[in-house]
Amino acid sequence: MRERGERALMLQTGAGLAVIVLVLMLQAVAEPGRGASAALVAAYPVFLERIEGNSLVWKDGTRMPLDDGKGAKSLDQKLEDPDIEDMLSMPYPLGRTGVPPAQDFDPGRVRFGPMLDKMYGNCLSADIARKLVPVVWLPTKAGTRIMFHPANGAAEQLRKVSEELDRLPPRFLEFLHPAAGSYNCRPIAGTRRLSAHGYGIAIDIATRRAHYWQWTKPAAGKGPDDARRWRNDIPWEIVEVFERHGFIWGGKWYHYDTMHFEYRPELIAAAKAGGR
Repeated sequence: MRERGERALMLQTGAGLAVIVLVLMLQAVAEPGRGASAALVAAYPVFLERIEGNSLVWKDGTRMPLDDGKGAKSLDQKLEDPDIEDMLSMPYPLGRTGVPPAQDFDPGRVRFGPMLDKMYGNCLSADIARKLVPVVWLPTKAGTRIMFHPANGAAEQLRKVSEELDRLPPRFLEFLHPAAGSYNCRPIAGTRRLSAHGYGIAIDIATRRAHYWQWTKPAAGKGPDDARRWRNDIPWEIVEVFERHGFIWGGKWYHYDTMHFEYRPELIAAAKAGGR
């Protein structure tokens, strides 16, 4: 019985989820006042019920405040002590837009840990590796396995990304293979914040043509901001495939990480619905 229930949940969080999300996103477009918070509910219909006042209400009755009442925050404050509104405060620029990013504009880099912990589990305190499922990465060009979380349809959407990318011309392969990793239970370097890789919802593609703001040193006589001058080689065709399936790209961050793609359908839903 338990196995049948788990299979039913995977179906619910896979192909069927795409239909649910599409309907809810269309409703969000029809009601522009709902904003990014409504897109959050639309993106995670298996877990989330509604927005009620200052509360995000879960299907199990849990309530989480949207605004923690601490007022305006800097980017560093949002990263270290976010609420749900902080997580949604920077609208993700969908499509061939948003680059180079404005200073400290990092849409999706702010993550509200309690929400992600409740959906996916916290790998630092619980074994979530056993929940992950394999996704074949580039089935005809590579055929390697990527371990990804099935909740919210994340693994199913990565499978669709993989199949689309596999159909791209051979010149794109150097950006995609070998993939640099997916699940990795670790904090972000230099912080105590859990990486999105620790939830099983992020993938890094091939590093040979990637750029990361921490890898770049200031030129002689230049200040520290010179190290953050945006750099990118990843083709738009790859970015667009990921975005079509609910993933955001770290190349649209001021603190750029161009190999990084992360399953954040709430930000894609908000972008498609016209923002907040």
